[in-house]
Amino acid sequence: MFPDFARAPNIADHPDVYERENEAIDPTGVLWRALRAEADWAGRTIVDLGCGTGFWLPHYAADPGTTVIGVEPDPDLRALATTRVTTPVLAGSAEHLPLDDASVDVIHARFAYFFPPDCEPGLQEALRVLKPGGHLVVIDNDWRHGEFGALLTRSSWATAQGTADTTDEWWHARGARRTEVMSSWRCRDAAELESVLRIEFPPDVVDEWLADHPGRNEITYGYTLFTVTA
Repeated sequence: MFPDFARAPNIADHPDVYERENEAIDPTGVLWRALRAEADWAGRTIVDLGCGTGFWLPHYAADPGTTVIGVEPDPDLRALATTRVTTPVLAGSAEHLPLDDASVDVIHARFAYFFPPDCEPGLQEALRVLKPGGHLVVIDNDWRHGEFGALLTRSSWATAQGTADTTDEWWHARGARRTEVMSSWRCRDAAELESVLRIEFPPDVVDEWLADHPGRNEITYGYTLFTVTA
């Protein structure tokens, strides 16, 4: 276990529900296309940093000639990831990447570690392992747009993630390109959406939203991508 490891209870305590959450993300593929536009990984080496149970690893590996590496600090999640892919899933974290200098082309960090302002060590470690011209793409929540963002602003659980202004200023100071992507989470039914929301937000926040939106199986969701080039 890494000394700076912080367990993520939404996925660690509810891996099955989190799996449904991943399936609901980006139903029209707009986020996936935006990620490719930022840094196409086809035929290159890509690292999924904080890969969790490995849900996205097969999606990356679907491109012929692409080398995919998962990195995950949580031993339980890492064990689950190794059961679904043949690609390497390594023990590591943002601050401790088990990779050589200048060895990868693209790193994706999806809601993992990079919550400014206290994430400089992870950024420097990412820049160490990226090849010159390689890209770190951080997939973050857009706190300003979408129904999910509005829930974040009311959630005591999200306090540790800072604020939109703090995050934007931190990445701007480090030369990151900022891209907004509007999408949604679309679940199979209202019960599934409720279960997903309950692992992400306090009960009172979810209860109020459900009362105001009965029967909904979809919630609008804004992403912010921060891209840093080595």
